[in-house]
Amino acid sequence: MVWTTPYLAQPAPADLGPAGPVHLLPAPDVQTGSLPAPAVNVYANTMSGVVPCPLCNLPPRVYVPNSGAGTVDVINPLTFKVIDHFAVGSIPHHIAPAWDMSALYVDNEGSSSLTVINPKTGKPTGTINIPFPYNLYFTPDGTKAIDVVERLQRIEFRDPHHGWRLLGSVGIPWAGADHLDFSADGSYLMISTEYTGMLVKVDVIHMKLVGAVHVGGLPIDVKLSPDGTVFYVSNQGRQGVSVVDPVAMKEIRFIPTGRGAHGLQVSRDTRFLYVSNRLEGTFSVISFSTRKVVAKWVIPGGGSPDMLQLNPAGTQLWASGRYNATVYVMSTVTGKLIAKIPVGAEDHGLTYFPNVGLHSLGHNGVYR
Repeated sequence: MVWTTPYLAQPAPADLGPAGPVHLLPAPDVQTGSLPAPAVNVYANTMSGVVPCPLCNLPPRVYVPNSGAGTVDVINPLTFKVIDHFAVGSIPHHIAPAWDMSALYVDNEGSSSLTVINPKTGKPTGTINIPFPYNLYFTPDGTKAIDVVERLQRIEFRDPHHGWRLLGSVGIPWAGADHLDFSADGSYLMISTEYTGMLVKVDVIHMKLVGAVHVGGLPIDVKLSPDGTVFYVSNQGRQGVSVVDPVAMKEIRFIPTGRGAHGLQVSRDTRFLYVSNRLEGTFSVISFSTRKVVAKWVIPGGGSPDMLQLNPAGTQLWASGRYNATVYVMSTVTGKLIAKIPVGAEDHGLTYFPNVGLHSLGHNGVYR
């Protein structure tokens, strides 16, 4: 039997990634069971290494929030020099690109505000008042913003298009609501609770808690696997990364990485997961195909790598140094340190902008 279903687009060359934006839409309904399901890669739109235009016209910058200083440092990543510095609110934790990349938001937890940065000028333009934002995310469809209110043990769904009005609130009955990521279809999220060892499932559509799984230790960052089947959860207490099945709601594997496993970043080719081991000054590289550590990179002289970002080409891994007032730049090609850049006190969720992807899920620059 022969099917005459045409290709919607020419297949991309091996290992080069797709030529343009990829939308995860279902294939046409030709015949039940007629064709195998296409392979899914939720990060397909981030693989090109090319910043989409008109963002491509902006000069690259790395924005670094200094939680202890209440400031932001701006780095030129081409020279590794700090070129600007300005005050924001109290305890800025992360800098989140808007869903459409039109603005950057500094979440000032201590002053219950977001500082808005115009990425065209690199300067702050105003503030938005929301309760104690520790983290800020956007749903994959761009309709909702999510304020992670760690202090009050809840997440708030807000409308970023109409005055950031409150749409709904979900209580998280475990202390330390922290980082999250979304399912491939955007229908639910998984959020860590740092102080109680729980990973919590929340229905994004109906805005309600629907499940939880105990992973123990101190779970921090959360990343969906490229095929959309499992979530990876860094665990600073257990010194490694949990692999969690979100359907069965159970940990199916644990991958030891190093002391203080903290931040996560998917490689540009989506083959690897980079892990910062904050308490030992190293980075582990996990293969998604084998779920094993395949490399470990060391910061000479030690350090405290925290949240992570890639440059558009994927050749540099940028990390804030939470306890060292330093930003580290590692080569993903050689695994060697490229630069150490002095910044303000307790630098945390830095973002490299502009970057590759169709839209931003917030945090400190998570793209799909």
